Amino acid sequence: MNAYHRDTWVEVDADAIASNVKSARSLYQKKGKELELMAVVKADGYGHGATEVAKVALAAGATHLAVAFLDEALLLRREGISAPILVMGYVPPEDAEYAQRERIAVTVFQLEWLKRATAVVKAEAPPLAVHIKVDTGMGRIGVRSSGEVVTVASFVKEEERFSLEGLFTHFATADENDVSYFNRQHRLFMDVVTIFEKESLAPTHIHCGNSAAGLRFPAKMFTMFRFGISMYGLTPSPEITDQLPFGLKPALSLRTKLVQVKKMSAGEGISYGATYTTKEGEWIGTLPVGYADGWIRANSTTGGYVLVNGEKAPFVGKICMDQCMIRLPRQLEVGTTVTLIGEDAGAEITMGAVAARLETINYEVPCLLSKRMPRVYKKGGEVYHVSSLLNRK
Repeated sequence: MNAYHRDTWVEVDADAIASNVKSARSLYQKKGKELELMAVVKADGYGHGATEVAKVALAAGATHLAVAFLDEALLLRREGISAPILVMGYVPPEDAEYAQRERIAVTVFQLEWLKRATAVVKAEAPPLAVHIKVDTGMGRIGVRSSGEVVTVASFVKEEERFSLEGLFTHFATADENDVSYFNRQHRLFMDVVTIFEKESLAPTHIHCGNSAAGLRFPAKMFTMFRFGISMYGLTPSPEITDQLPFGLKPALSLRTKLVQVKKMSAGEGISYGATYTTKEGEWIGTLPVGYADGWIRANSTTGGYVLVNGEKAPFVGKICMDQCMIRLPRQLEVGTTVTLIGEDAGAEITMGAVAARLETINYEVPCLLSKRMPRVYKKGGEVYHVSSLLNRK
Protein backbone atom coordinates (compact mmCIF):
# COMPACT_ATOMS: atom_id res chain seq x y z
CA MET A 1 0.00 0.00 0.00
CA ASN A 2 1.21 3.52 -0.80
CA ALA A 3 1.96 5.83 2.14
CA TYR A 4 -0.85 8.16 1.03
CA HIS A 5 -3.45 8.56 -1.70
CA ARG A 6 -4.20 12.25 -2.01
CA ASP A 7 -2.84 15.03 -4.16
CA THR A 8 -2.12 17.50 -1.34
CA TRP A 9 0.97 17.22 0.82
CA VAL A 10 3.36 19.10 3.10
CA GLU A 11 7.03 18.95 2.16
CA VAL A 12 9.57 19.30 4.96
CA ASP A 13 13.19 20.02 4.04
CA ALA A 14 15.28 18.27 6.69
CA ASP A 15 18.42 19.93 5.33
CA ALA A 16 16.94 23.36 6.13
CA ILE A 17 16.20 22.40 9.73
CA ALA A 18 19.66 20.91 10.17
CA SER A 19 21.25 24.02 8.68
CA ASN A 20 19.37 26.33 11.04
CA VAL A 21 20.41 24.25 14.06
CA LYS A 22 24.05 24.21 12.97
CA SER A 23 24.00 27.97 12.34
CA ALA A 24 22.64 28.60 15.83
CA ARG A 25 25.30 26.44 17.43
CA SER A 26 27.98 28.14 15.33
CA LEU A 27 26.73 31.56 16.46
CA TYR A 28 27.44 30.72 20.09
CA GLN A 29 30.74 29.05 19.37
CA LYS A 30 31.87 32.25 17.64
CA LYS A 31 30.75 34.21 20.72
CA GLY A 32 32.84 31.93 22.91
CA LYS A 33 29.79 30.38 24.56
CA GLU A 34 29.28 26.63 24.38
CA LEU A 35 25.56 26.64 25.13
CA GLU A 36 23.39 23.57 24.92
CA LEU A 37 20.58 23.84 22.41
CA MET A 38 17.02 22.82 23.22
CA ALA A 39 14.99 22.13 20.08
CA VAL A 40 11.36 23.09 20.63
CA VAL A 41 9.11 20.53 18.93
CA LYS A 42 5.78 21.29 20.58
CA ALA A 43 2.58 21.46 18.51
CA ASP A 44 3.81 18.54 16.42
CA GLY A 45 6.99 20.41 15.60
CA TYR A 46 5.07 23.59 14.71
CA GLY A 47 3.15 21.50 12.18
CA HIS A 48 6.31 20.03 10.63
CA GLY A 49 6.12 16.70 12.48
CA ALA A 50 7.62 16.42 15.98
CA THR A 51 9.27 13.04 15.75
CA GLU A 52 11.11 13.58 12.49
CA VAL A 53 12.09 17.16 13.37
CA ALA A 54 13.44 15.94 16.72
CA LYS A 55 15.60 13.33 14.98
CA VAL A 56 16.94 15.87 12.49
CA ALA A 57 17.63 18.51 15.16
CA LEU A 58 19.41 16.08 17.47
CA ALA A 59 21.55 14.79 14.62
CA ALA A 60 22.49 18.40 13.78
CA GLY A 61 23.67 19.18 17.31
CA ALA A 62 20.64 19.86 19.51
CA THR A 63 21.10 18.40 22.99
CA HIS A 64 17.59 18.65 24.45
CA LEU A 65 13.96 18.77 23.30
CA ALA A 66 11.03 20.79 24.58
CA VAL A 67 7.29 20.20 24.28
CA ALA A 68 4.17 21.85 25.69
CA PHE A 69 2.47 18.98 27.55
CA LEU A 70 3.18 15.48 28.79
CA ASP A 71 1.46 13.54 26.00
CA GLU A 72 3.75 15.18 23.44
CA ALA A 73 6.78 14.01 25.43
CA LEU A 74 5.43 10.49 25.90
CA LEU A 75 4.81 10.23 22.16
CA LEU A 76 8.45 11.07 21.46
CA ARG A 77 9.52 8.37 23.91
CA ARG A 78 7.16 5.91 22.21
CA GLU A 79 8.85 6.79 18.91
CA GLY A 80 12.24 5.86 20.34
CA ILE A 81 13.57 9.34 21.16
CA SER A 82 15.85 9.01 24.20
CA ALA A 83 17.21 12.57 24.42
CA PRO A 84 16.37 14.77 27.44
CA ILE A 85 12.88 16.28 27.14
CA LEU A 86 11.33 19.18 29.05
CA VAL A 87 7.58 19.71 29.30
CA MET A 88 7.32 23.50 29.41
CA GLY A 89 3.62 23.59 30.29
CA TYR A 90 1.53 22.31 33.17
CA VAL A 91 1.58 18.62 34.06
CA PRO A 92 -1.13 17.37 36.46
CA PRO A 93 0.71 16.34 39.65
CA GLU A 94 -1.08 12.98 39.58
CA ASP A 95 0.74 12.26 36.29
CA ALA A 96 4.22 13.03 37.60
CA GLU A 97 4.95 9.31 37.90
CA TYR A 98 4.72 8.92 34.12
CA ALA A 99 7.26 11.70 33.64
CA GLN A 100 9.55 10.12 36.23
CA ARG A 101 9.25 6.68 34.64
CA GLU A 102 10.11 8.02 31.17
CA ARG A 103 12.86 10.40 32.36
CA ILE A 104 10.95 13.49 31.26
CA ALA A 105 11.63 16.79 33.02
CA VAL A 106 8.62 18.84 34.13
CA THR A 107 8.00 22.52 34.77
CA VAL A 108 7.21 23.46 38.36
CA PHE A 109 5.89 26.77 39.69
CA GLN A 110 3.80 25.84 42.77
CA LEU A 111 4.76 24.42 46.15
CA GLU A 112 1.38 22.70 46.35
CA TRP A 113 2.13 20.90 43.08
CA LEU A 114 5.31 19.45 44.54
CA LYS A 115 3.50 18.25 47.67
CA ARG A 116 0.80 16.53 45.62
CA ALA A 117 3.34 15.01 43.23
CA THR A 118 5.31 13.59 46.14
CA ALA A 119 2.46 11.13 46.70
CA VAL A 120 2.98 9.48 43.30
CA VAL A 121 6.68 9.96 42.56
CA LYS A 122 8.63 6.82 43.48
CA ALA A 123 11.38 7.10 46.08
CA GLU A 124 13.19 4.02 44.77
CA ALA A 125 13.36 5.32 41.17
CA PRO A 126 15.67 8.01 39.75
CA PRO A 127 14.37 11.41 40.92
CA LEU A 128 11.95 13.43 38.82
CA ALA A 129 13.81 16.27 37.09
CA VAL A 130 12.14 19.66 37.47
CA HIS A 131 12.70 23.08 35.91
CA ILE A 132 11.38 25.99 37.96
CA LYS A 133 9.58 28.55 35.81
CA VAL A 134 9.81 32.22 36.83
CA ASP A 135 7.18 34.66 35.60
CA THR A 136 9.17 37.83 34.97
CA GLY A 137 6.44 39.55 32.99
CA MET A 138 4.81 37.15 30.56
CA GLY A 139 1.82 36.68 32.84
CA ARG A 140 1.42 32.97 32.17
CA ILE A 141 2.58 30.18 34.48
CA GLY A 142 5.50 30.86 36.77
CA VAL A 143 6.66 31.70 40.27
CA ARG A 144 6.20 35.40 40.93
CA SER A 145 8.02 36.43 44.14
CA SER A 146 11.61 35.84 45.21
CA GLY A 147 10.39 34.31 48.45
CA GLU A 148 8.23 31.83 46.58
CA VAL A 149 11.13 30.96 44.29
CA VAL A 150 13.34 30.06 47.26
CA THR A 151 10.55 28.08 48.93
CA VAL A 152 9.88 26.01 45.84
CA ALA A 153 13.57 25.47 45.07
CA SER A 154 14.37 24.54 48.66
CA PHE A 155 11.60 21.94 48.70
CA VAL A 156 12.99 20.40 45.52
CA LYS A 157 16.50 20.36 46.93
CA GLU A 158 15.45 18.75 50.20
CA GLU A 159 13.11 16.14 48.74
CA GLU A 160 15.11 13.23 47.31
CA ARG A 161 12.27 12.33 44.93
CA PHE A 162 13.07 15.45 42.89
CA SER A 163 16.17 16.91 41.27
CA LEU A 164 16.60 20.60 40.45
CA GLU A 165 17.57 20.40 36.80
CA GLY A 166 16.61 23.83 35.52
CA LEU A 167 15.57 27.42 36.10
CA PHE A 168 13.96 29.43 33.31
CA THR A 169 11.76 32.27 32.18
CA HIS A 170 10.17 33.42 28.93
CA PHE A 171 10.26 36.85 27.29
CA ALA A 172 7.16 38.65 26.06
CA THR A 173 8.75 41.23 23.72
CA ALA A 174 12.10 39.84 22.60
CA ASP A 175 10.85 39.99 19.01
CA GLU A 176 10.19 43.75 19.08
CA ASN A 177 12.50 46.65 18.30
CA ASP A 178 11.74 48.29 21.63
CA VAL A 179 13.79 46.25 24.09
CA SER A 180 12.91 48.14 27.28
CA TYR A 181 10.43 45.53 28.51
CA PHE A 182 12.80 42.73 27.50
CA ASN A 183 15.59 44.33 29.52
CA ARG A 184 13.28 44.67 32.50
CA GLN A 185 12.39 40.98 32.36
CA HIS A 186 16.04 40.04 31.99
CA ARG A 187 17.00 42.07 35.06
CA LEU A 188 14.27 40.39 37.11
CA PHE A 189 15.50 36.99 36.04
CA MET A 190 19.09 37.95 36.86
CA ASP A 191 17.89 38.84 40.36
CA VAL A 192 16.46 35.34 40.73
CA VAL A 193 19.68 33.75 39.46
CA THR A 194 21.60 35.78 42.05
CA ILE A 195 19.25 34.58 44.79
CA PHE A 196 19.84 30.98 43.73
CA GLU A 197 23.58 31.51 43.94
CA LYS A 198 23.32 33.02 47.43
CA GLU A 199 21.10 30.18 48.63
CA SER A 200 23.46 27.58 47.10
CA LEU A 201 20.69 26.38 44.82
CA ALA A 202 22.48 25.30 41.69
CA PRO A 203 20.32 24.06 38.79
CA THR A 204 22.11 22.23 36.00
CA HIS A 205 20.52 24.42 33.32
CA ILE A 206 19.55 28.10 33.31
CA HIS A 207 17.71 29.23 30.20
CA CYS A 208 15.76 32.28 29.12
CA GLY A 209 16.21 32.56 25.37
CA ASN A 210 13.50 31.85 22.85
CA SER A 211 14.44 32.23 19.17
CA ALA A 212 14.21 36.03 19.19
CA ALA A 213 16.20 36.52 22.39
CA GLY A 214 18.74 33.81 21.68
CA LEU A 215 19.54 35.09 18.19
CA ARG A 216 19.55 38.80 19.02
CA PHE A 217 21.18 38.78 22.46
CA PRO A 218 23.54 35.79 22.75
CA ALA A 219 25.54 37.52 25.49
CA LYS A 220 22.45 37.59 27.71
CA MET A 221 21.85 33.85 27.54
CA PHE A 222 22.93 31.47 30.28
CA THR A 223 23.60 27.74 29.75
CA MET A 224 20.95 26.80 27.20
CA PHE A 225 19.15 28.29 24.19
CA ARG A 226 15.57 27.26 23.35
CA PHE A 227 15.39 27.18 19.56
CA GLY A 228 11.77 27.33 18.42
CA ILE A 229 10.23 29.13 15.44
CA SER A 230 13.56 29.96 13.81
CA MET A 231 14.67 26.33 13.79
CA TYR A 232 11.99 25.93 11.13
CA GLY A 233 13.43 28.83 9.15
CA LEU A 234 10.86 31.41 10.19
CA THR A 235 11.62 34.82 11.65
CA PRO A 236 10.15 35.52 15.11
CA SER A 237 8.64 38.75 13.77
CA PRO A 238 9.01 40.81 10.60
CA GLU A 239 10.39 43.84 12.41
CA ILE A 240 13.57 42.08 13.56
CA THR A 241 14.35 40.17 10.36
CA ASP A 242 17.30 42.43 9.54
CA GLN A 243 18.71 41.93 13.06
CA LEU A 244 19.12 38.17 12.82
CA PRO A 245 22.76 37.00 12.78
CA PHE A 246 22.34 34.56 9.90
CA GLY A 247 19.89 33.76 7.14
CA LEU A 248 17.15 31.33 8.06
CA LYS A 249 16.19 28.52 5.71
CA PRO A 250 12.43 27.83 5.61
CA ALA A 251 11.71 24.12 5.92
CA LEU A 252 8.03 23.81 4.94
CA SER A 253 6.28 23.88 1.59
CA LEU A 254 2.62 23.14 0.93
CA ARG A 255 1.69 21.70 -2.44
CA THR A 256 -1.31 20.21 -4.21
CA LYS A 257 -2.34 19.32 -7.77
CA LEU A 258 -5.04 20.38 -10.17
CA VAL A 259 -7.76 17.74 -10.18
CA GLN A 260 -10.09 19.45 -12.67
CA VAL A 261 -9.74 22.28 -15.18
CA LYS A 262 -12.84 23.93 -16.66
CA LYS A 263 -13.38 26.63 -19.27
CA MET A 264 -16.27 28.75 -18.03
CA SER A 265 -18.95 30.82 -19.67
CA ALA A 266 -19.77 34.33 -18.47
CA GLY A 267 -21.92 34.66 -15.36
CA GLU A 268 -21.32 31.28 -13.72
CA GLY A 269 -21.04 31.17 -9.93
CA ILE A 270 -18.16 29.59 -8.08
CA SER A 271 -18.39 27.84 -4.68
CA TYR A 272 -20.81 28.37 -1.79
CA GLY A 273 -22.89 31.50 -2.07
CA ALA A 274 -21.76 31.98 -5.67
CA THR A 275 -19.68 34.91 -4.46
CA TYR A 276 -17.50 34.84 -7.56
CA THR A 277 -18.96 35.17 -11.05
CA THR A 278 -16.90 34.08 -14.02
CA LYS A 279 -16.10 36.00 -17.16
CA GLU A 280 -16.35 34.48 -20.61
CA GLY A 281 -13.59 32.00 -21.34
CA GLU A 282 -12.01 31.92 -17.85
CA TRP A 283 -10.16 28.78 -16.90
CA ILE A 284 -11.00 27.59 -13.38
CA GLY A 285 -8.96 24.94 -11.60
CA THR A 286 -10.09 22.84 -8.64
CA LEU A 287 -7.63 21.94 -5.87
CA PRO A 288 -8.15 19.13 -3.32
CA VAL A 289 -7.38 21.22 -0.24
CA GLY A 290 -9.66 23.14 2.10
CA TYR A 291 -10.26 24.47 5.56
CA ALA A 292 -10.35 20.96 7.10
CA ASP A 293 -6.69 20.84 6.08
CA GLY A 294 -6.01 24.10 7.90
CA TRP A 295 -6.18 26.17 4.71
CA ILE A 296 -8.79 28.47 6.19
CA ARG A 297 -11.53 30.32 4.27
CA ALA A 298 -9.92 33.70 4.84
CA ASN A 299 -7.27 32.75 2.28
CA SER A 300 -9.92 33.29 -0.39
CA THR A 301 -11.19 36.64 0.90
CA THR A 302 -7.92 38.47 1.58
CA GLY A 303 -6.22 38.40 -1.79
CA GLY A 304 -4.82 34.88 -1.50
CA TYR A 305 -3.23 33.13 -4.46
CA VAL A 306 -1.13 30.11 -5.37
CA LEU A 307 1.75 29.58 -7.76
CA VAL A 308 1.40 27.46 -10.88
CA ASN A 309 4.61 27.11 -12.87
CA GLY A 310 5.81 30.26 -11.12
CA GLU A 311 2.73 32.31 -12.06
CA LYS A 312 0.17 33.69 -9.63
CA ALA A 313 -3.31 32.17 -9.70
CA PRO A 314 -5.82 33.76 -7.29
CA PHE A 315 -8.44 31.91 -5.27
CA VAL A 316 -11.97 32.47 -6.51
CA GLY A 317 -15.10 31.79 -4.51
CA LYS A 318 -15.10 30.56 -0.93
CA ILE A 319 -12.67 27.88 0.18
CA CYS A 320 -14.63 24.70 1.00
CA MET A 321 -13.91 22.06 3.63
CA ASP A 322 -11.97 19.82 1.26
CA GLN A 323 -11.59 21.77 -2.00
CA CYS A 324 -11.04 25.23 -3.41
CA MET A 325 -10.92 26.90 -6.79
CA ILE A 326 -8.37 29.14 -8.52
CA ARG A 327 -8.43 31.25 -11.68
CA LEU A 328 -5.80 29.93 -14.05
CA PRO A 329 -3.76 32.11 -16.41
CA ARG A 330 -4.51 29.65 -19.24
CA GLN A 331 -5.57 26.07 -19.80
CA LEU A 332 -3.36 23.72 -17.82
CA GLU A 333 -3.15 19.97 -17.52
CA VAL A 334 -4.88 18.09 -14.73
CA GLY A 335 -2.15 16.90 -12.37
CA THR A 336 -0.10 20.09 -12.61
CA THR A 337 1.58 20.82 -9.28
CA VAL A 338 0.36 23.93 -7.44
CA THR A 339 2.27 25.65 -4.62
CA LEU A 340 0.42 27.26 -1.71
CA ILE A 341 3.54 27.86 0.41
CA GLY A 342 7.10 27.67 -0.87
CA GLU A 343 9.16 28.16 -4.03
CA ASP A 344 7.92 27.45 -7.54
CA ALA A 345 9.88 28.17 -10.72
CA GLY A 346 11.73 31.15 -9.27
CA ALA A 347 8.72 32.63 -7.46
CA GLU A 348 7.87 32.15 -3.80
CA ILE A 349 5.01 32.42 -1.34
CA THR A 350 6.50 32.71 2.13
CA MET A 351 4.88 31.72 5.39
CA GLY A 352 5.17 35.35 6.39
CA ALA A 353 3.22 36.47 3.34
CA VAL A 354 0.41 34.04 4.11
CA ALA A 355 0.36 35.19 7.75
CA ALA A 356 0.29 38.86 6.73
CA ARG A 357 -2.73 38.48 4.50
CA LEU A 358 -4.51 36.53 7.24
CA GLU A 359 -3.55 39.22 9.79
CA THR A 360 -1.84 36.73 12.04
CA ILE A 361 1.71 35.54 12.80
CA ASN A 362 3.77 32.99 10.92
CA TYR A 363 3.70 30.64 13.94
CA GLU A 364 -0.01 30.06 13.46
CA VAL A 365 -0.01 29.10 9.79
CA PRO A 366 1.97 25.81 9.97
CA CYS A 367 0.36 24.85 13.28
CA LEU A 368 -3.03 24.91 11.55
CA LEU A 369 -2.01 22.46 8.84
CA SER A 370 -4.01 19.31 9.51
CA LYS A 371 -2.61 15.81 9.81
CA ARG A 372 -5.00 14.89 6.99
CA MET A 373 -2.16 16.07 4.79
CA PRO A 374 0.86 13.73 4.65
CA ARG A 375 4.27 15.08 5.62
CA VAL A 376 6.88 14.23 3.02
CA TYR A 377 10.45 14.59 4.31
CA LYS A 378 13.37 15.30 2.00
CA LYS A 379 17.16 15.29 2.25
CA GLY A 380 19.26 16.41 -0.66
CA GLY A 381 16.04 16.94 -2.57
CA GLU A 382 15.07 13.28 -2.27
CA VAL A 383 12.19 11.82 -0.26
CA TYR A 384 13.42 9.64 2.63
CA HIS A 385 10.35 9.41 4.86
CA VAL A 386 6.59 9.91 4.72
CA SER A 387 4.17 10.32 7.61
CA SER A 388 0.48 10.09 6.76
CA LEU A 389 -2.90 8.94 8.03
CA LEU A 390 -1.97 5.49 6.73
CA ASN A 391 1.57 5.57 8.08
CA ARG A 392 1.82 7.58 11.30
CA LYS A 393 5.55 7.39 11.95
